[in-house]
Amino acid sequence: MAKRNTDPIPISDALGEFVEKNKLQKGIDKINVEDAWYALNPAFKTYTTSIRLQRDTLLVNLSSSVFREELSYGKEKIRARLNEELGREIVKKLVLR
Repeated sequence: MAKRNTDPIPISDALGEFVEKNKLQKGIDKINVEDAWYALNPAFKTYTTSIRLQRDTLLVNLSSSVFREELSYGKEKIRARLNEELGREIVKKLVLR
């Protein structure tokens, strides 16, 4: 019979191993990016119709063309703030539609 490893480990390490072993990081990133988008500005929730993360590109559909145009001037700043909120560089390109 094989011996079990009963040494205690921190829960964060155990969850990290679980996420890595089951390849769940992409799905977690998609949820975290959406939460970070809405955390940047309360007005984003009003005008955003959908958000999708495809590879390293964040696709955001907006209901207002005026708001989209206004955001397009600060796309790099928004991208930098999103990555700062997430704690690592997930979004390399931001596309506003």
